[in-house]
Amino acid sequence: MKGILYGVGVGPGDPELLTAKAIRLLRECDAVAAPKSAGGRQTALDIASPYIGQDKTILLFDMPMTHDRQARNASHDAAADALCALLDEGKTVVFLTLGDSTVYSTYWYVHKRVAARGYDAELVPGVPSFCAAAAAMGRALCEDGEMLHIIPATHGRTEEGLALSGSKVLMKTGKSVLEVRELLRQRGELGSAALIERVGMDGQRLIENLDELEQPSGYFSIILVKEQSE
Repeated sequence: MKGILYGVGVGPGDPELLTAKAIRLLRECDAVAAPKSAGGRQTALDIASPYIGQDKTILLFDMPMTHDRQARNASHDAAADALCALLDEGKTVVFLTLGDSTVYSTYWYVHKRVAARGYDAELVPGVPSFCAAAAAMGRALCEDGEMLHIIPATHGRTEEGLALSGSKVLMKTGKSVLEVRELLRQRGELGSAALIERVGMDGQRLIENLDELEQPSGYFSIILVKEQSE
């Protein structure tokens, strides 16, 4: 009998934000997989480490953060091959991913490949980083009939996204944060925006006045722009 693959969101950084289901699966599984950055960081694994027993097989996969589609596809194919080999042995495998498993998730590309080969693969949600960011700021993401837009600030469509009606979440704003700040200033929305770095992690920093920024922020940066009331 083939095993099952679970793509488990570990939340934004605080181990206490893992769900009860995530913790149970980590205790019951045979192997734990996680992405590893080019710099050797294994953030998702580090977050979940308090719940991973020493008897678990650990697999770390290189997941390059690159616009080179061929390189990305090769890494996803290699991960799928290794995971399917374990599933053929009847192993239960948990693949850890930051935040939620369905929101800009590294795991999703592997999930599609494994499921397409006919294996059982399930998605287990986690706390999205932008929800944790709003909580840390003491803000509501949206209220009454407000719309909410999730905008990646890395694909050249930030200005288009900011023009939408409603509140906005700008994700992955690190390198482009100064550009985003000027767009917000031009739109008269700078006073409605706040930024948080590394929510739930060591070094969390909240900046409610974006004019205090003197240089690009880190990769784990989120800007919330609250819709202005009439």
